[in-house]
Amino acid sequence: MKYINDDLTDKKILITGGAGFIGSNLAFYFQENHPQAKVVVLDIFRTEETFSNGNLKSFGHFKNLFGFKGEVRQGDINDPAVLEILAGEGYDYIFHEAAISDTTVLDQAIMIETNVNAFKALLDIAIDSNAAMIYASSAATYGNAPSPQTVGQEAPENVYGFSKLMMDNIAYETMQRHPGLTIIGLRYFNVYGAREYYKNTTASMVLQFGHQILKGNAPRLFEGSDKILRDFIYIEDVIQANVKAMVSPNSGVYNVGTANARSFQDIADILQHEIGVDYGNEYIKNPYTAYQTFTQADITTTQQALGYAPGYTLEEGIAAYIEEIKHLYESEVK
Repeated sequence: MKYINDDLTDKKILITGGAGFIGSNLAFYFQENHPQAKVVVLDIFRTEETFSNGNLKSFGHFKNLFGFKGEVRQGDINDPAVLEILAGEGYDYIFHEAAISDTTVLDQAIMIETNVNAFKALLDIAIDSNAAMIYASSAATYGNAPSPQTVGQEAPENVYGFSKLMMDNIAYETMQRHPGLTIIGLRYFNVYGAREYYKNTTASMVLQFGHQILKGNAPRLFEGSDKILRDFIYIEDVIQANVKAMVSPNSGVYNVGTANARSFQDIADILQHEIGVDYGNEYIKNPYTAYQTFTQADITTTQQALGYAPGYTLEEGIAAYIEEIKHLYESEVK
């Protein structure tokens, strides 16, 4: 679906983290709806390097860009040489999706360097180029703040959430100094959808439950999963928010969710219905002492400032995603 009517002919668009989940979906949105725009994808791409938690340091994957016809580059946003090149290229729009997004990473130095320092450098490039900056913030900034989560009520519980909050603080300060520049932070809630598979164990439970069921197993849920609620948002609605943000004059930080919390039990039940099986459920103890039991986005300001309106319920999102879940199972898992 095309979300704006603006003519983007010859406009230059940079997508950092463009081989990742959300970045690659943005790249294909512009290719399909604004083919006259020049889109540059920058990604560090995955290596075999891992953090101390055993997870990969990068989730960017070439397979997420199969069929993309724009320019693809390998580069690290922490590298001054890469930033110097970007600074000289004169972008009209910057979609900053590159980050360490693994909330279980304990290395505080690399988290702050990658998420905060590099953002400041990219924001300076946006200022010099007069480019609209749309960047990925996160619902992790709220920690265990009461629902519905509202901008201004942050209480991050980990260094990832803290790093995103520091990005927002830098953005606010820059908005004050450059009131004519579009700077919009989008706090994503629980996103699921196509091109998330290469996030491995950090992929959504929609995908993980789906593959458990396709293997012929009952989905494994924490005890009490019918009471563990999250604001699950389909990738298409995240793309909608990003694209509408690029033409909005209303700089700020906004929640991107559905404003409708659903349970993990709902996901398992909807998936079994879509796949046409009933394996029941396997319940296990929740091993986490600190665990969010209820997230729900307050999207009032998002709707007002960006013209954003969620287009998918959980049922509709899973129905739209199910063929991709099956394809991934056949091609990557089975």
